[in-house]
Amino acid sequence: MGKALGDLGAAMSAALTLVGDRLGLYKAMKGAGWLSSAEVAKRAGVAERSVREWLLNQAAGGYVEHDAKTGKFRLPDEQAMALAEEGSPVFVQGAFQVTLSVFRDLAKIEESFRTGNGLGWGEHDASLFEGTERFFRPGYNANLVSSWIPALEGVKAKLERGAKVADVGCGHGASTILMAKAFPKSTFVGLDYHKPSIEWATRAAKEAGVAKNTKFEVARSTDYPGKGFDLVAFFDCLHDMADPAAVAKHVRESLAPDGTWMIVEPMAKDRVEENLHPIGRLFYAASTTICVQASLSEKGIAIGAQAGEAKLRELLAKGGFTRIRRAAETPFNMILEARA
Repeated sequence: MGKALGDLGAAMSAALTLVGDRLGLYKAMKGAGWLSSAEVAKRAGVAERSVREWLLNQAAGGYVEHDAKTGKFRLPDEQAMALAEEGSPVFVQGAFQVTLSVFRDLAKIEESFRTGNGLGWGEHDASLFEGTERFFRPGYNANLVSSWIPALEGVKAKLERGAKVADVGCGHGASTILMAKAFPKSTFVGLDYHKPSIEWATRAAKEAGVAKNTKFEVARSTDYPGKGFDLVAFFDCLHDMADPAAVAKHVRESLAPDGTWMIVEPMAKDRVEENLHPIGRLFYAASTTICVQASLSEKGIAIGAQAGEAKLRELLAKGGFTRIRRAAETPFNMILEARA
């Protein structure tokens, strides 16, 4: 009952976290010190009474602090990094949007449990697509150019000179755009089978000023066009695919002879019992409702988001890769480097 009570409080409060994000309540409190509910409401341009109750919920959950003497509230700088700063490496609001999509898709997920037919990426509520980008982008901002690419053998130098890069399963293009900004002499193509995401990414690239060396195309992971890529990148998507070994085979065929495949996957140990912790709980939940469903919808093997490095290595080897190593890692991701 204690665990259930905690989960119920978290589930109900997750909706209020979304409210705080959408209405700019966290941003209104960021760096402002101690505020009354009326002051928060005024800064955000909303009605006070609902804000007062919202603040009490947030204080009970530890998201904001409450001063019993003055009755005022404060958003500490640490919480602001997670809740109000889009550019922060620990910004988490996108994950709440992903959670919203799961609840909106519940009937479809239940039906897949009954039939085993899965639920395709494009069949989900649209909040999944925006939420996924907002959730993963902070980690990419913090690590992709500064540590992940430098950890790959010879890749950074190639990108600085001018290389040909494919970002497969690019979604809204956050990773593609980051690389294109950092390496203007290289050319980048973002590929995804979800047309609305490709349209979004195309607009985002123009807004970011990288349209000259970046393009986005609708294509699948097993037959995307192009040869001679110096780098092919997969960010948090290989485990969603129907046949990762067939994907690996196509990647190998699309690479230049000395090309590199960078595979960013959720962090997971090879033994189930080593994944039974808070991060594993979150990733297994996302895997059950999103990742496994995507693979099943394509009649795939559905390895799941917590497949582990040994399973991934096995699938990469089936595709013809003989040199595979873990190049980098974070608490949330492992970065594998594969060469033919």
